Formats: sequence, C-alpha cells, structure tokens
Amino acid sequence: MKQITIHIPDKKVPFFMELIKSLKFIKKVETEEETSKEQILKDLKSAVEEVNQIKAGKKKAQPLSEFLDEL
Repeated sequence: MKQITIHIPDKKVPFFMELIKSLKFIKKVETEEETSKEQILKDLKSAVEEVNQIKAGKKKAQPLSEFLDEL
C-alpha cells in the first residue's frame, strides 16, 4: 500500500475530501489537521504517563539544568 501527500488549496479541500471518500479502494483518509491532533493527544498521554512514573518513584526526573542544556 502506498501513501501520498498532496497539497491542495484550502478552499478545495472539502470537495477533494468528498471525492476521495467516495472511492471504495481508499482505506483511510486523514487531513494534516487530524493527524496533528492525534499526535498532540498521543504526546500528551505519554507526558502524563511519564509524570505519573516519576511521582511513583519508578522513574527519575531529569534535573532542570540538564534539560535546559539540551536546548
């Protein structure tokens, strides 16, 4: 299966999405906006899990100075 990235003018997106969804051989249709929302939620969930591990003592927190040095 191939994945294709297409750049479409904003005003043409609704028409294009309807067209693509009408094709039976297309399995999944995502817009960049949907993908970024999913990624944000995934990253947030991961961050909360890490904080919970630190609070439970299962993971050691990184000192702020080390974090800032990485930037």
